[in-house]
This record gives sequence, C-alpha cells and structure tokens, in this order.
Amino acid sequence: MRQYSADLTPPWKKPKPVPEVPAEPGLVVEEPGTGFCGAVIRCEAGTVTLEDRFGKHRVFPLEPRGFLLEGRVVTLVKPSGAPGASVRPTRTASGSLAVPGARARVARAGRIYVEGRHDAELVEKVWGDDLRIEGVVVEYLEGVDDLPSIVAEFAPGPDARLGVLVDHLLPGTKEWRIAQEVTSEHALVVGHPYIDIWEAVKPSSLGIEAWPRVPHGQDWKTGVCRALGWPSENTGAVWQAILKRVGSYKDLEPELLGRVEELIDFVTAP
Repeated sequence: MRQYSADLTPPWKKPKPVPEVPAEPGLVVEEPGTGFCGAVIRCEAGTVTLEDRFGKHRVFPLEPRGFLLEGRVVTLVKPSGAPGASVRPTRTASGSLAVPGARARVARAGRIYVEGRHDAELVEKVWGDDLRIEGVVVEYLEGVDDLPSIVAEFAPGPDARLGVLVDHLLPGTKEWRIAQEVTSEHALVVGHPYIDIWEAVKPSSLGIEAWPRVPHGQDWKTGVCRALGWPSENTGAVWQAILKRVGSYKDLEPELLGRVEELIDFVTAP
C-alpha cells in the first residue's frame, strides 16, 4: 500500500527556508514583533538576550524565522559549544553598541547643526561612530544670528529633518527667541545651559575643581584661561588639549548628552 504524506500544503504556499545564524555575542538583530533591535549578549535554554543602544535588555525565544538580520528573516540558533555566559558587546564613545564592520550609511537629507567648530569637534569625537552608521551629517553655524535664513533655505520636511544644538539656550535670551522662531514640526532646536561647549566637559575630567566664573562683559574663554593659568593667547590650542581629555560620554555633563541624543533620534525618526 502506498504511503502518503500528511502534509497537504501546496508547495507554493510553504514558507521558504531561511538561513540559520549562530547567536554569537555582539550580533545585532531585530525582533520584528516588537521592533526591538539589539546585540546578543547571552544565548541559553532556548532563549536569546538582546541589549539595545540604551542598555535595555529583552529576552526572546529562539523560534524559527524569529529575527531580522540586516532586514532579512533568519532563524537564530545557539552557537555550537556556547557556554551561555553573558558577554557585553563593545561600545562606542557615546555608550551605544558598537557594530563591528558596519559601513557608513549614505548621508541622509536631514542634518544636525551646532553653533561652532568646537561643538562640531566634540560631537564628532563622542558620537561620530553613531552618526556615520545613521548617515547623519553635522555642520556648524558660527553663531545663531543667521539661523532663521539657514532654516528657510534648508526647508525642513518629513524626509529632511533639521536638528540644531545651541549654546546657552535659556528662556528670555536672544538664542531662545531665535529658537522659538524657527522651531517647527520638522525643525527641532535644543540647547544646553552652558555659555560655551567647553563648560559641558566635566571639570573632574580636566583635573580642575570647577569651571571659573567670568565677569560679565569679558570674553569667556579668555577669562577661563587666565583664571586657570592656561595660555589665553591661543584658546584654540587650549581647546585641543581639552578635547584630548574627553574619552567618552562619561566625560560630558548630562545636560549635553541628553540634547545630542534627542537630536539624533529626531533626524533619524521614520
């Protein structure tokens, strides 16, 4: 007697096979049901633990066709001989998960503007890896007076969002009034409370007790250098020395960290 298969599913309706990928530590995948994207830090007992760029952990079952890898459906499997121990992925200077071998994304139409060259150099040093993966370009303004005309020329829209980081953004100031003028659904202006981006570097990272107070009307950088015994005739060189002491986000004040992360999220939002 001929034996028949109990599977009556037509061949064209059967799901196509997908690759099986070992859940090696550091592998970045997405769980499509929740949209959670993170790096593998543990794989054991039929589950995988992912950690996103903010350090949040989620545990998911190792189910067939359960994840996306670079946009492709895959089945994660436990690596052969894997002990199941937790391995923390390498992180970038901003604290985000590093993606080994990741290529820089083609630049987005959206941009982030910062107020000056020093601001741009600091953002590049701490967030540069993140920005290249996201395809975000940072440019600097040399002051905020021309911001309304720059925003008008840029013409922000749904596919070209504009984020702006402003120094000393306090209610009632000139900077605050300009920010209010140009803010819209597709243009976001945020700021930190510091007179200059130098002040966003933690004093402890520079070996000083605190940033000195500079009398009103005196150039802030020059006053700081004189008060600390730094060479006031070349503030550019002083800034480069400060920048060398910044190794990661841990050397920066949270008032700056939150604002930069907010801008990156804004310009990369779907």
